[in-house]
Parts: sequence; C-alpha cells; structure tokens
Amino acid sequence: MVMAAPIPMIMSPPHMSTEHDVLILAQWLSPAFPVGAFAYSHGLETAIQSGAIATANDLEKWVSDVLNYGSGRNDCILLRAAHGCESNVALEGVNQTALAVSASSERVLETQLQGNAFSQMTAAIWGSDQAALCYPVAVGNASAHMQLDVDLTAALYLHAFASNLVSAAVRAVPLGQTDGQRVLAALIPLCDQIAKKTQGTTLDDLSSTAFLSDIAAMQHETLQPRIFRS
Repeated sequence: MVMAAPIPMIMSPPHMSTEHDVLILAQWLSPAFPVGAFAYSHGLETAIQSGAIATANDLEKWVSDVLNYGSGRNDCILLRAAHGCESNVALEGVNQTALAVSASSERVLETQLQGNAFSQMTAAIWGSDQAALCYPVAVGNASAHMQLDVDLTAALYLHAFASNLVSAAVRAVPLGQTDGQRVLAALIPLCDQIAKKTQGTTLDDLSSTAFLSDIAAMQHETLQPRIFRS
C-alpha cells in the first residue's frame, strides 16, 4: 500500500509582495474557506421576514448602515488592534473587548465559531496561532503572523463581510443574482473608505449606532421559521 506524503506546513516567509498578500487573503476570505459563514445572516433574516428588506435598494441601505455604523466598522477596528498586538495578553484583551461589544448571544456565537474555525485552519496550514478568538481578531492575528498588509486585510475583510450578507439576502428575500452582485459592487467604495478611515483607531473608538441591526439580531434568537443561525 502506497502512503501519501504528508502536506508540509506553509511557514511565513520574511517578506511577501502585495500580490502574494492579495492571494492569501482571497483564500482566507473566500466562501470556500471553511468558517461556515454561509450559515449566518447577522440578523438580516429577521429584517427580511419583517418586510424591512424586500428589494435590492433596501438591502444596500441596510448593509451600508451595518458597515458604516455597526459591526463592519467595529470589526475593522478590532482586526487592526489584533494585528498590532505584541503579546498574548494584549491579544486576549482585544478578544474580550470583541465579545463585550457583540450585541446579542447569537452575535457572540457567530463571531466565536467562525473565529475558532478560522484559527484552526490557518494554524494547520500556515502555523499561526490556534487560540480561540473572535473572527475579526483571528483574522487580524493571522494577518500579522503572515506579515500581511493590515490596510489590505481590513478592506478585504469588510468586502467578505458584505458579500456574505448579500448572499444571505439573495437566498432569503429572494433577490436575483444580478441584483445581489449589483448591490455588492455598489458597496466596494464604502469598504475601502471604512478601511482607510479606521487607520490609527484604537479600541476606544469602538461604537455602534446601527440599532435596528442589533435589535434584529436579538429578535432572531426566537424567530420561527428560520434558516440561518443568526
């Protein structure tokens, strides 16, 4: 019986080009990367069932607010803070803050399970930290381990976050694929803008005024019927 050779762990090189950074981040933040993002709607399912989101225009406005004033901006700040941590103690402090700003039990579940899955996968392949971390904290930590550009990481993370919400709406509203992609394309400049605006921020800059999104996430805990975990 011929045994297959083990797949070697990919270690972080001393320097990588921006093009290499993009390809690694594209893999990490792809729907194919096994973090289970497809199972979460971030409270969007509640808004769809209530009728608050019924069109592509409704979806674009909702996701724009979440990115600008809620979880999107906060996740970006948390990612940057994790990227800059110089000790495990500091990283744990960022992670505890990420849990504290999660507005509902399902938000906590969403960020923990995705973050744990992400950390386990990147640790197995790239040798990064396997600690149980919230999703944006895990991405920021792994990005620092791989010496990836933090601004690029933040922008692509936001785009992946928006993409997942759009995908959920395409399935649940339902919206056509063309409308969904049109909404996502319209959100690209906003993702870039938020990534740039969060440069130099600290945990003290965390805030949220996306109240409808937070309330929808809380109401989703008892929503029936439902197809998403959050």
